Amino acid sequence: MNFKLVSKFKPKGDQPKAIKQLVENVKKGVSNQTLLGVTGSGKTFTMANLIASVQKPTLIISPNKVLAAQLYSEFKTFFPHNHIEYFISYYDYYQPEAYIPQTDTYIEKDASINEHIDKLRIKATSSVLNFKDTIVIASVSCIYNIGSPQNFEKFSFLIKKDSEFDRTKFTERLVNMGYTRNEMEFKRGNFRLRGNTIDIHPSDSDNFIRITTSDKIESISEMDAINISEIKSLKEFILSPTSHFITDIYDIEIAIDSIKKELEERYEQLKKSGKDLYAERLKQKTNYDIEMLKNTGFCHGIENYSRHLTQRLPGSRPICLLDYFPKDYLLLIDESHISIPQIRGMYEGDRSRKQTLIDYGFRLPSALDNRPLKFEEFEEIRPQTVFVSATPGPYELSISRQNIIEQIIRPTGLVDPEVEVVGYENQISRLIKEIEERAKRKERTLVLTLTKKMSEDLSKFFAEKKIKARYIHSSMDTLERLEIIDSFRKGDFDALVGINLLREGIDIPEVSLVAILNADASGYLRNKTTLIQISGRAARNSCGKVILFADTLTQAIKEAVEEMERRRKIQMEYNRKNKITPKTIKKNFVIYEELKKQKDRNTTKTIEKIYSEINGENINAVITELERQMKEAAENLNFELAIELRDRIKILKEMKVK
Repeated sequence: MNFKLVSKFKPKGDQPKAIKQLVENVKKGVSNQTLLGVTGSGKTFTMANLIASVQKPTLIISPNKVLAAQLYSEFKTFFPHNHIEYFISYYDYYQPEAYIPQTDTYIEKDASINEHIDKLRIKATSSVLNFKDTIVIASVSCIYNIGSPQNFEKFSFLIKKDSEFDRTKFTERLVNMGYTRNEMEFKRGNFRLRGNTIDIHPSDSDNFIRITTSDKIESISEMDAINISEIKSLKEFILSPTSHFITDIYDIEIAIDSIKKELEERYEQLKKSGKDLYAERLKQKTNYDIEMLKNTGFCHGIENYSRHLTQRLPGSRPICLLDYFPKDYLLLIDESHISIPQIRGMYEGDRSRKQTLIDYGFRLPSALDNRPLKFEEFEEIRPQTVFVSATPGPYELSISRQNIIEQIIRPTGLVDPEVEVVGYENQISRLIKEIEERAKRKERTLVLTLTKKMSEDLSKFFAEKKIKARYIHSSMDTLERLEIIDSFRKGDFDALVGINLLREGIDIPEVSLVAILNADASGYLRNKTTLIQISGRAARNSCGKVILFADTLTQAIKEAVEEMERRRKIQMEYNRKNKITPKTIKKNFVIYEELKKQKDRNTTKTIEKIYSEINGENINAVITELERQMKEAAENLNFELAIELRDRIKILKEMKVK
């Protein structure tokens, strides 16, 4: 199937030109391009048109889970008939294994895996291997080590109607793929046998597969797991293994021999260095893992033996999601000014922690090969790439110097906000006056400070001056932050004070003023990129304006103001020629509507009142309801709420035991 873009919108503004240039460059084989698209110019829609035009499997890397979830939602809408997949870290909670020599403290790995995300990850790799019309939206965690695509493909199982059937061989193959027979609790990764019927709950689906057999496979049906009713009849079905780290017995035997050899060498090395305690610790720990691998094919921390299990050479690069794609695919790196530095820095942070474990006898040196890609390795294996950002970093600009495609004109006709630089003298009085003027027009103001305390103190000062204001920062609970933003949009208060409001994902059309205090301070919160990004918060309102409070005209301020003025002139000239009158965007935020729905279902009320209402008779019912809400929150990619519910459930279960 080909990619088919579905949208009621047509490319406008700079989009047609940008799409044409991007497509031409991809077809010409250009390795690196940068889409420099201003805030609100429709970069996502341009990306979708590019994919639909070049018809290549695509990987889109986003800097965090929230942005990845937003992109996933948008691309599911743009390509409803294609395979749009989601690949992020599957941990709700993750505490990596670590050792602190100063206090002789060993911290065992502790993790809570989100089953829903694990399912989506397996589904993503399965789709990439089996379907050409696949788009995967991933976080930067996609450069971490996972099992090999060759192994994953080898263990995948094509089930076909009318093919010969041998019950023993069939069930053996399911077991080798990691499936467990369970007649009592039927869930993902299980199968059950009932006469001539076999039910299999795939690792990458919420539904299950029912197969009826004789000496051949008579029928294959996709079944609703709740209502136990047929959804549709199938001619064939590709069954994926239950894990990316699936390995057969032969490979495990080879791996164990390799692990033993490395253990002997490392043991002798530590003994010769006079580190007898570390040597004995390592021997005991590794031998225990070997016994577990022998008996179960798995051990706690199996990923640390990935080099042995995949039979890679010492120091060789890990296998990651990029290896699952065919040779001719497209890579889009969203918000590249953030994503690229993250990819560049992941290896060193991971290595530092593991090296300490190795030095003190907790892990073999081969644990270092369970790691993310080095940036040089990422460079070597990435395909044709488009970097996407309103403020591309020096790396993107340098390698795509001849292919920087600007998308400055917004489809809405909105222009970059006017920028004014104002000195510190009487800055708060000036700011109060500006807020009051906008409040009369039912417009909002964002105020940026340098510290949390400054944001709290300033909002209190505003209150004393009868200015309706609130502060927001990262120490607050996620739901609380969303409620504050929702109230801000509704006009419950006029000014929102924060530190780095970029991290909140705020695009509020009602904001007509962005005021940046201490704009001449040094650091990443006041560099050129951040100043431009923050100023873009006022670009969705036709009356948008930015005030930079500064006594010194720093280089960052000069460059940011020059760039914004350059864009503004181009945008205004385009509007003049095309007789366009900019209008403020009218936008509903889905995330706030979801929050309201959750409240209407009394989710937050249940959490707040759980301990006052709980009793011996209703505790089971409450646990069941919270588990339902936890799964629903995870389904909606609201991981913070899911984690909170999970922790509450754990406490209730402990109460029940007591």
